Amino acid sequence: MVITVVARIFLLFTPRYVKQVFILVERALDGLITKEVFKAELIEAILYIIGAAIIGGILTFFMRQTIINVSRYIEFDLKNEIYDQYQKLSLNFYKKNRTGDLMNRITEDVMRVRMYAGPAIMYSINTFTLFVVVIIYMVNASPKLTLYTIIPLPILSVIIYKLSKEIHKRSTIVQEYLSKLSTYTQESFSGISVIKAYGIEPQTSTNFNSLASKSKEKQISLAKVQAWFFPMMILLIGASNLLVIYIGGMQYINGEIESIGIIAEFIIYVNMLTWPVATVGWVTSIVQQAEASQKRINEFLKIEPEIKNTINTDTKITGDIRFNNVTFTYDDTNIQALKGVSFNIKSGETLAIIGKTGSGKSTILDLIGRLYDINEGSITINGIQIDKLNLNNLRDSIGYVPQDAFLFSDTIKNNIKFGKENATDDDVIQAAKNAQVHKNIAKFNKGYDTILGERGITLSGGQKQRVSIARAIIKSPKILLFDDCLSAVDTETEEKILKNLNKISKGKTTIIVSHRVSSAKNADKIIVLDDGEIVQEGTHETLINIDGYYKHLFLKQLSETTSNES
Repeated sequence: MVITVVARIFLLFTPRYVKQVFILVERALDGLITKEVFKAELIEAILYIIGAAIIGGILTFFMRQTIINVSRYIEFDLKNEIYDQYQKLSLNFYKKNRTGDLMNRITEDVMRVRMYAGPAIMYSINTFTLFVVVIIYMVNASPKLTLYTIIPLPILSVIIYKLSKEIHKRSTIVQEYLSKLSTYTQESFSGISVIKAYGIEPQTSTNFNSLASKSKEKQISLAKVQAWFFPMMILLIGASNLLVIYIGGMQYINGEIESIGIIAEFIIYVNMLTWPVATVGWVTSIVQQAEASQKRINEFLKIEPEIKNTINTDTKITGDIRFNNVTFTYDDTNIQALKGVSFNIKSGETLAIIGKTGSGKSTILDLIGRLYDINEGSITINGIQIDKLNLNNLRDSIGYVPQDAFLFSDTIKNNIKFGKENATDDDVIQAAKNAQVHKNIAKFNKGYDTILGERGITLSGGQKQRVSIARAIIKSPKILLFDDCLSAVDTETEEKILKNLNKISKGKTTIIVSHRVSSAKNADKIIVLDDGEIVQEGTHETLINIDGYYKHLFLKQLSETTSNES
C-alpha cells in the first residue's frame, strides 16, 4: 500500500509540470522571459517528467510484483486447504457429490478468489489512492472546476451498484453450469470404453452440446451485463473532459483561472482517472464472482468430517479383531448392510467371508478400515474400540485390496510402491512375484517402468487385481484385507497366489472375501453372510458336512471344475 501511494504521487508529477510548461510558453509569448531561460526551464520540466515517470514505473512494477505474488501464494494455500479437506471427508461425501463439481471448486472457483486477492485488491488500492491524491491536487488548482469535473462520478456509482447485483446473481449460475459441464466431461472420459462399446457417441455428443449451449447462454448473459461497464466509463469520462474544456475555457476567458495550463492539467487528471474508473466496473465484477466462488468453496470447507481421528498417541496394532452385534446402514441409500453381526479373529488367523452379492461382505472390510462408523454394536482391535485407535496407525497397519482394483496413471513400479514409498526395486519385484504378475510385467517393453493409462486401463482385469495385491503385500501390514480380488484370474493362477499368500500371511490377520470356495477353504474360520446376517460359521471341513449355502456352493463349483477339466 505504501509503494502504491508513493508510485501514484510520482506519476502525478506529469500533469503539474505540463501545467508549468504551458505557463512557461505563455510567459515566453508575452516576452516575460528570454529564449535561453525558456529553453533551460523547459528542459528542466521535461527531465522532471521523465524522472518521475521512471520512478513511478519502477514503484508500480514492485507494487504489481508484491500483490500479484501474494495472490499466487493465497491460491496455493487455498488449493492445499481444499485438497486436505477433501481427503478428510468420508466416503459418504463422495457418494453425494460429483467429481467434476469437486474439481471445478478447486480450480475455477479458487482462480476467481485469486483474482480478487490479487488484481482486484491491487486496482482497488490503486484507484482509491489515485482518486484521493488527484482530487486534492484538482481542488488546490481550481475548486469550481473540480466540482464540475466529478459530477458524473455519483451517476457512475449508482450504475455500478445496480450492475453489481445482477453480475453476482449471474456469476453464481455460470459457476454452477461450469461444474455441471466439468462433471459430465469427466464422467464421459472415465467411461469412454462403455460409450464406445454401446455406440452412443452421437447421443453423448448431443447431451454435451446441450449442456455446453446452456452454459454458453449463461456466460453470454453475464457478458452482456459486464459489457455495459467500459462504454459507460468512456461515456462518463468523455463527459468530464467536455465539462473541463467548456467550464475551464469560460473561466480562462473570464480571468477566473490564471493559465490555460490548468485546463491541460485537468484534462490529464481526468484521463488519468479513466482507467481506474473503468477498472471499478471490472473489479466489482471480480469481487462479485469471487464472492460466489468463495461461497461455493466454503460449503465444503465448513463440512465436519464424519470420521475423525481424536487420538494423537501411537497405537500398536496386533490384529486381534472382534465384531460384537454390529449393525450398519448406509446413509445415502438407507440400506441396512449388516444386522447384528458378531465374530472374532485372533491375531495371525485367516477369516474367509462367503455370501451372495449385496450380503454385506465388503461392508465388513470397510468398517475394519474405519471408512465408515457403525450405527450399533462395537468393533474392537487389540481389545480397544476402533474409534479410540489412532486412525493413521490403524490404516497404516492394513493392506487393502478392493473389489474394484484402482490403479493410478503412473508406472507399474510406482503403483506397487504406493503401499510402501521407500520400497526397493527388489521389494517391488518380490511383491509382484508373490502376486503372480511379475512374468506379465516383464513382457512389457518398459517392464516396471510402463506407464499405465487412467485407472490402469493398460492392464487386463486380472493383471490389475494382481498389481493391487502386490501393492497391499509390499508394506507387510499386520492386517490383510482381500475383497474378492481373485475373481478375474483363472483357477491355476488363483491357486499359486493363494499358496504365496499363505506364506506371506503367517503371523498376520487376513480376511478374504470371495465368491469361490477355493479361496476360502484353507481359512482358519469361514463365515457365510446372507442379507447382512451370519447364517453359517465354521471351518471348511465342518461346513461341507452341513446342509446349507456353503455346501451347495462347494458342490456347484466342484461340478463346474470337473466338467471343465473333462
